[in-house]
Amino acid sequence: MAMTIAVVNQKGGVGKTTTAVNLTAALCALGKRVLLCDFDPQANATSGMGVDKNTASPSVYDVLIQGAEPARAVVHTKFGDVLPSNKALAGAGIEMIDMDSREHLLKKALDALDSQYDYILIDCPPSLELLTVNALCAARSLLVPVQCEYYALEGLSDLLATVRLVKRKLNPELSLEGVLLTMFDSRTNLSLQVAEEVKRHFPGQVYATVVPRNVRLSEAPSHGKPVSAYDPYSRGTEAYAALAKEMDAIHQSGS
Repeated sequence: MAMTIAVVNQKGGVGKTTTAVNLTAALCALGKRVLLCDFDPQANATSGMGVDKNTASPSVYDVLIQGAEPARAVVHTKFGDVLPSNKALAGAGIEMIDMDSREHLLKKALDALDSQYDYILIDCPPSLELLTVNALCAARSLLVPVQCEYYALEGLSDLLATVRLVKRKLNPELSLEGVLLTMFDSRTNLSLQVAEEVKRHFPGQVYATVVPRNVRLSEAPSHGKPVSAYDPYSRGTEAYAALAKEMDAIHQSGS
């Protein structure tokens, strides 16, 4: 049974897609079977894995709304498998409103693929609407990237309130996988202060691995590659390799 993890934070620009893409590649490098489900209409995770979002068909939209077979939509890459997205997903929230079990459409699709993977990562959109609720219903846990900048914790109370609601009414198994500090700069007091504040809010739930502010992480998506393929020796590559090992060690000890 796959460990299904939603990478979620309704605040934009915190490193959700960067984390989803590079953690997928890092887990794959450890020999794990990994599927990245791109559940953001911007489809940046799709292109970040080297898949053309304009031609990938069927997409996750077709699976949810048109009834396409999930296995047919999966694209295989050397960095891990991808369930691609495209801009059609932007209207899916409205189309799903009148559908039966609308909150569990993604779960149904991913359950069909579950046995083939060790990890399924879901890259969520920067909102708390029906798409994100679907991701929270499909996931067993959530990974929350938090950037080490001003207002880092802004909006997290809304996210956690949504998580509590989903857990109570729709997915009682949902838990917090961990909080990941991103865009960390050890030279600044601000990064250190934010790190302390986050650890105070989430005691024992913050990963030891922190993702540094790294230009290679910013450049890699424009080349359609995870950072490990773009620059294997960068600090970004090292950070996500360490995160993959830390995460997998936690799951191995718990299984």
